[in-house]
Amino acid sequence: MAKKFIDVMDTTFRDGVQSVFGGRVLMNDFFPAVEAAKRAGITHFEFGGGARFQSLYFYLREDAFLMMDKFRSIVGPDANLQTLSRGINTVMLDTGSKELIDLHAKMFKKHGTTTIRNFDALNDVENLKYSAERITHHGLKHEVVVTMMDLPPGCFGAHTVEFYEKTLREILDSGIPYDSICFKDASGTSNPQKVFETIQMARRLIPEGTHLRLHTHETAGVSVAAYMAALEAGVDGIDLAAAPVSGGTSQPDILTMLHATKGMNYDLGGLEIDKVLTYEKELQHCLADYFMPPEATMVSPIIPFSPMPGGALTANTQMMRDNGIMDRFPEVIAAMTEVVKKGGYGTSVTPVSQFYFQQALNNVMQGPWNAIAPGYGRMVLGYFGKTPVAPDPEVVKIASEKLGLAPTTEKALDIANADESKSLATWIDKLKAENIEITEENIFIAAACHEKGIAFLKGQGELMVRKLSDMKKEEEKKEQNKNEQGSRKMGSGNYTVVVDGQKYSVQVAEGDVNIQVTAVNGESAAVAPAAAPVAPKAVVNGFEVKALLPGNVWKIVANPGQSVNEGDVILILESMKMEIDVVAPKSGIIKSIDVATNDRVTEGQVIALMS
Repeated sequence: MAKKFIDVMDTTFRDGVQSVFGGRVLMNDFFPAVEAAKRAGITHFEFGGGARFQSLYFYLREDAFLMMDKFRSIVGPDANLQTLSRGINTVMLDTGSKELIDLHAKMFKKHGTTTIRNFDALNDVENLKYSAERITHHGLKHEVVVTMMDLPPGCFGAHTVEFYEKTLREILDSGIPYDSICFKDASGTSNPQKVFETIQMARRLIPEGTHLRLHTHETAGVSVAAYMAALEAGVDGIDLAAAPVSGGTSQPDILTMLHATKGMNYDLGGLEIDKVLTYEKELQHCLADYFMPPEATMVSPIIPFSPMPGGALTANTQMMRDNGIMDRFPEVIAAMTEVVKKGGYGTSVTPVSQFYFQQALNNVMQGPWNAIAPGYGRMVLGYFGKTPVAPDPEVVKIASEKLGLAPTTEKALDIANADESKSLATWIDKLKAENIEITEENIFIAAACHEKGIAFLKGQGELMVRKLSDMKKEEEKKEQNKNEQGSRKMGSGNYTVVVDGQKYSVQVAEGDVNIQVTAVNGESAAVAPAAAPVAPKAVVNGFEVKALLPGNVWKIVANPGQSVNEGDVILILESMKMEIDVVAPKSGIIKSIDVATNDRVTEGQVIALMS
């Protein structure tokens, strides 16, 4: 009896590098490993989309479309190259208009994509309809998704087998075109028994011959067990990665699953251990100089209580390192439990996972519910679609007051489509204003990445890659500067100093010793008076406005001399993919703005003075 063929998608170069390095791996550094993967017989790759699209423009000064073109040229025309899309959000954190959703599918088809895996984090089927239509219209295969996770203890009403059956039935009844179906657990928290029952349920519902997949992560330590349960229940495909970007926050390793299925009636993609070993050796060589965040290699037993997906976890910890607040990470993860409970149980996958994290960060840094992250607030108010259960009414009230928005039941696509800022014309005008070439690629880059996309297109993007060799050079430079500063310190001996026009001969020595002060050239000796301590600079008739979070100054709203009321926005920071309003703590007049646009600020830094 022939073994059942299980299609393996290699997620190494999308979800793998995203989950382990926050997406910050340069294309030319990993391309040799792509060639090795091809030689190993792998023909199905996840190669772009999701958070990996923005990360190239945000941190790498690289073009995602160029990367996709080069990837396709390496693996050849027959490989199944897959990307990840977030329904009406596509590869953005915000919702897109119909024009942007169409342009996303068109550009990804143009640049080598075969299949788009398409999900909505809220499991709102309305958010999948138009994106599915455009994906198939442009000749791409559409893999429709039901998103999964386990809820923290004490939470009920969603993320059960019954909930997934309801969602799947809605998809099937809606007439959404699809080529395959995937159950996607980005946090890896779904317990194996629920996975087994969910796949069994799906197999009963869907037409015979429908390709059915499971995607999960090792974050909570149950991914191999979940895959084994899915295989037993009748799944046709699973997602795996190669070391060193496997396990931990990423997918299980290809070799691990080959070992786990030994002697069983499954053929995992026709892959052979020896060839995969050679591929992984090449990948390890390619990534040897990259700093491996310790949390990326860990299995966390508390993740089911605060379901942070692997692909977002390391992206967020990298940003926390950038901003010097990594020490607060355990507090933020702990705070996520309440944020998930009160947020309506959207699946913890981008963009919702980012909303959860941003709100948890706000609750830690600024006090519980004192500040509402814009994405989280708009989610509980209904602007991203219908959440699986109703959000906490008090949180909805706070979000409405803080953001100045009323709750809505209008379809998220209709809201986005009516927003002129999400039109192609708006982004064409922005490119013209910056004297940037008008191409469909450039329009989409700008619309998806906003100011950072514009900066990339102007050649001004940031390069934020952590390589061990660079880190070593930085440490050596710091040590050298430290030594040079030490060598410039005043040494022990006799010196002549002038105080108020009088010359004195003084001795300098280390430690607590008696020092003689004598006159110079026979002039009367006097002990130079000790300098009075310098009092801290007082703010006369005024008060300081400080940054509550580290970040970059994105926009200055108020000007010196301007009168503002309590709560008025003075300036806007960009931090952790959020726009943070810095508001006037009380009414007054702006005396000074002490930062400039694009300046990096630290937590507690004075950024303005008011009177």
